Amino acid sequence: MLAKPVVLVVGEALVDAVRRPDGVTEEHPGGSCANAAVGLARLGQEVWFATALGDDARGRAVAGHLAANHVGLAGDPYVLARTSTALATVGSDGAATYAFDLEWRLPPLDVPDEVDPAVVVYGSLGAALAPGAEGVARLVESLRERVLTVLDLNVRPAVTGLGPEVVARAEQMASLADVVKASDEDVEALWPGRDRGDVASQLLAAGSSAVVVTRAAAGVQWFARDGVVEVPAPEVAVVDTIGAGDTVTAALVDGLWRLGARGPGAGERVRDLDPADRVGVIRLAARAAAVTVSRAGADPPWRRELGQS
Repeated sequence: MLAKPVVLVVGEALVDAVRRPDGVTEEHPGGSCANAAVGLARLGQEVWFATALGDDARGRAVAGHLAANHVGLAGDPYVLARTSTALATVGSDGAATYAFDLEWRLPPLDVPDEVDPAVVVYGSLGAALAPGAEGVARLVESLRERVLTVLDLNVRPAVTGLGPEVVARAEQMASLADVVKASDEDVEALWPGRDRGDVASQLLAAGSSAVVVTRAAAGVQWFARDGVVEVPAPEVAVVDTIGAGDTVTAALVDGLWRLGARGPGAGERVRDLDPADRVGVIRLAARAAAVTVSRAGADPPWRRELGQS
């Protein structure tokens, strides 16, 4: 029997302690890569997630959240002394700032024989924080010839700093990616003062097929070697921005999957997409993110909420 193609997400899961403008603090399962995994599952993908948790109440809450959203665990995640946390403080404009208490390492990968990764999604702290980042790089390198590789840079200077070694690691991780997704804030943090198009050209020259940049209310851009397309962000009342970028990543991968950009040769298929298909993918991503920011916390949309079957 042929193995079933699936999406493999690799990276951090944690608990978000969200402090709102009224001073109330609530805890929710989160983490950039966990949010992307949940977002993909809600869009109808079969998702397996390689992550690390503590064997404690918070870790069990995260595992329960993943299971409730039909995300499979790609190995035993309980390898940390305690589950990582992120304190997200939401301002009056809905934007969130973060303070982290975390540890990250990648447990051994273990997925059923009947599934076969066709896309690997990685990034954020999982691709930036030692010692786990080294394991992520090795895993992506071992799979990249037979999958679509998608990196979400999602820079967290409060945890990693912004020294030359952080930039070098980001560029190393980007060199393994067919698709690099970043926010305009990520670009400015890693390459201050440089134009987005110039940075995208550098990443494309290093081997990526597409660079997708989110610009909050200004919308989403897709940079390719043969040009740039962009879409505006839908107008929406913003509750908070938690999980918005992770939702873009999930919808981006889902859109590419449905265009056949998965498995061996996926990078070339992404490169050969026509401009109309590129616009369709980032329009879906912008619509999905608009749903997420319209409600509290990292709560990405289900496929039915986007009017798609």
